[in-house]
Amino acid sequence: MPIRRQSSLMAEALRHMPQGVAENYRYWGDDKTVFIENAKGCRLTDSDGKEYVDFRLGYGPIILGYRDERVDRAVVEQITQRGTLCGFSTALDTAVVRQIKALCPNIDKLRFANSGTEAVMGAVRTARGFTRRDHIAIVEGGFHGLYDEVMWKSDLENWDPSSGLEPGVIAFGAGIPQRSRALVDFIRLNDFDTLEQLFVNRCDTLAAVILEPIIGNAGSIAASQQWLQRLRDLCDRHGALLILDEVKTGFRVAKGGAQELYGIHADLSTYAKAMGNGYPVAAFGGRAEVMDMVGSHAGGVVHGGTYTANLVALGAASATLQILAETDALQTIDRVGAQIRDLLGRVFSAAGIAHAFAGPPAMFGIHFTPCVPANYRDWRLSNTALYQRFAWQLIENGVMLEPDSREPWFICEAHQDVDLGWLEEVATRSMRCALEAG
Repeated sequence: MPIRRQSSLMAEALRHMPQGVAENYRYWGDDKTVFIENAKGCRLTDSDGKEYVDFRLGYGPIILGYRDERVDRAVVEQITQRGTLCGFSTALDTAVVRQIKALCPNIDKLRFANSGTEAVMGAVRTARGFTRRDHIAIVEGGFHGLYDEVMWKSDLENWDPSSGLEPGVIAFGAGIPQRSRALVDFIRLNDFDTLEQLFVNRCDTLAAVILEPIIGNAGSIAASQQWLQRLRDLCDRHGALLILDEVKTGFRVAKGGAQELYGIHADLSTYAKAMGNGYPVAAFGGRAEVMDMVGSHAGGVVHGGTYTANLVALGAASATLQILAETDALQTIDRVGAQIRDLLGRVFSAAGIAHAFAGPPAMFGIHFTPCVPANYRDWRLSNTALYQRFAWQLIENGVMLEPDSREPWFICEAHQDVDLGWLEEVATRSMRCALEAG
């Protein structure tokens, strides 16, 4: 039997990179880590020539499709006619901000960044500069990037829901200073008691509450309208800022992101992923009086970055935002996402599996439990072992997704070309094998 090229690539990669990958989340094990040779539309081809229909989409940035010619053409034009980086301002900076403001009425002023992590760092620092307070609060199950103060989590993996005890809070891994934990509080999504108690405990020291209104790392579990409005009201009453992290939902679940769906606006918002269709671009912005804290004036908040607002990223963002604003791309994504969600529901019902879908069609979560989870602790009660077996069977049969049920199924415009009959047959076969394996 010939040696798989993926295996030889992994063996060589292990000689040069920790775990043989460029970042932790790409490592699926020495024998399962995927090496991609080509990506186009909604399809991936690995280094052994196997093709997948992809619902992972790089953790969500691909909103139109891989190698979308409209976006790539705009990027090439920027590179060949204007360069990539000059370290000065360009007219494109303001032009892209105006495009964002036309879609997002919650934005008065904005600054660019290179990743969701950087955007969150800028927003949190700006909130602290504006309020002159230090503490922040995050929602259990939320993910806000890879910097120390937001790299704490409730340890649900080792929590016994029947114990009556609260789950412990642990760092994501080594290297996170313990003292950074003192600056972070946790609340539960859609839990009014912990929300009210937060403002009792931190009424005059809380700089901001940051949350994903639709949690992209907890199976798209969403805030209720009433709970999010109460949070908005409490922030206003106590002088804390509301930061809505729309790194995953922005320009995906609606043209104006989740804030368009809720009709509730944040003081500061963060964006990345879908705004560039896979090119590395991000931003944070919000109310003018808050954003005006950013700058080199006395007492101002420092923000910078060598590659911030580079022409490659802004060229991609400008083209992507124009497509989303002027075409029916998002309506197509919602339609196809709903069709895929429906066919999966038929598969689960036929197999006798209790299930619930969370989130909008553009990034829906699947939970093997009778009711839609209200928060991250509810996710812990779902049948995650069955989901994982189902996911690995799908991958084996040519459907790429994240095997962890906390990651949503992401839909892009190119998924309109998928044969839904084929997908339903593959899902049926995969579920049958998952149940037999269990």
